[in-house]
Amino acid sequence: MEVSRGGISVALVVLLISCFCSDFGAAIDTITSSQPIRDHETIISDGGAFKLGFFSPGNSTNRYMGIWYNEKSGAVVWVANRNKPLKDSSGVFTISEEGKLVVLNGQNEVLWSSDVSNSVTNASARLLDSGTLVLQDNNISGNIWESFQEPTDAFMRGMKMSTNARTGKKVQQTSWKSPSDPSTGNFSMGLDLSNIRQAFIWKNNLPYFRAGQWNGREFIGVTNVDTVYLGGFQLVEDNQEGTASLSFEFPLDPSTYFLLTWNGRSEQRDRVDGKGEWVVRYMYPNHECDIYGCCGAFGICDKTKKTFCSCLRGFEPKNIEEWNRGNWTSGCVRSTALQCESKSINKTGEANKEDGFSKMEKVKVPDFAERTYDTEDKCREFCLSNCSCIAYAYAVGIGCMQWRENLTDIQQFYSKGTDFYIRLAHSELDKGEYFLLD
Repeated sequence: MEVSRGGISVALVVLLISCFCSDFGAAIDTITSSQPIRDHETIISDGGAFKLGFFSPGNSTNRYMGIWYNEKSGAVVWVANRNKPLKDSSGVFTISEEGKLVVLNGQNEVLWSSDVSNSVTNASARLLDSGTLVLQDNNISGNIWESFQEPTDAFMRGMKMSTNARTGKKVQQTSWKSPSDPSTGNFSMGLDLSNIRQAFIWKNNLPYFRAGQWNGREFIGVTNVDTVYLGGFQLVEDNQEGTASLSFEFPLDPSTYFLLTWNGRSEQRDRVDGKGEWVVRYMYPNHECDIYGCCGAFGICDKTKKTFCSCLRGFEPKNIEEWNRGNWTSGCVRSTALQCESKSINKTGEANKEDGFSKMEKVKVPDFAERTYDTEDKCREFCLSNCSCIAYAYAVGIGCMQWRENLTDIQQFYSKGTDFYIRLAHSELDKGEYFLLD
């Protein structure tokens, strides 16, 4: 009998310990209304990759709720109350009565809340090993919100950067204001709404860097990208809904992510195995030529030249004094008017000869392209026969691109790049390859 009582006692103790450990284990990556996160408390994703809690960046004493890599570097990838920091350690991260995630201060004022429209009575939040925080409706076992839908400066595996032409809504990166201030900075990065999808960095909502047109595998306005990353990006479009989304998956380097820095650079960051450190593999923009439209309309930038801005063949500086001072933003204008624009005027000699197209090899083609799905020959024929078409190009995966406006943001490449044909007056045609109008 005594043995029996002793056995029961041990069993009860073991059971209690098991239940305690089970509850503790279930809660280590989870937040509920009864299990909030207070300052100096954290939760860790199930696989141990990410940590969530309050932190102070750089030299700041302000407190923010965020997610960071659970390693030596502690690289922060998401911030909730980025524009409303706490001034002390009174912060609480919890789930409200309406089922929203909220950051509260010591006076129970809401500094940030998740964007959830419908009220949920039984909600919990879980930090996943992908780095996203998921808010779940426990009654239906479904996700109603996640932090990947409201990114800050990090673009991560499993995240979708998207744009909606109908609503204008965008999911995009936004930079920090400074290394010590995660509030919304001057730069954002995402997809634009043009005829051919492109990725941009904007500075104060104006183009700052353009990655070029999407060809089904990559954006053709960047070079020197390791082939291991080609095919890792996926852009999905729904033309009927007017939506597009960009994601990536690099199986050989699953830790890779992209950071939009406070000063406007997109950095591809890869982990150094075993060291808890990160290296920057690629960075754009990395030269003045990469800055959007740095040489103005009808100008071209070449990183290899001492004076890297020049006018396209057949064009000359619009303002020669500014140009000679190194201010190229006013761009270039035609040296000789096109014959097709002045056919009503009787001319003789060179002025009466038909315009043609001069070929430029390996270039970053300009912004504002219009796409048709013609063959390469049809593309050329159409542009040759339409005076409003001032340039054209054909790229595999894109098709026919034509331009009718100022040619802006052109760069000379020496690897990759696209062949580009620009309409010139006959007298401006070089001795190389060109096509005359029939």
